[in-house]
Amino acid sequence: MKKMLYKPLNFAVSALGGLVAGQVFKLLWQRIAGEDDAPNATDKHRSWQEILIAAAVQGAIFGVVTAAAERAGALGYEKASGEWPGDD
Repeated sequence: MKKMLYKPLNFAVSALGGLVAGQVFKLLWQRIAGEDDAPNATDKHRSWQEILIAAAVQGAIFGVVTAAAERAGALGYEKASGEWPGDD
């Protein structure tokens, strides 16, 4: 029963992690490339290299930030409830 309470918490933590990851990527891209926006796959005047590097960096940041947010949420849930929300 208690683990059912974790699902909405996990959803909120994941959504927040995604928002933070997007901001982190935007700030990092501005510093690295000196541009406000990263290239999109459909940007005609961008090279494959630019597009794939931007996608790889964005994916890595998203993965790390969301994993860290979910892990922190699981630890907080365990402290509050005494149960680990995932598989033991």
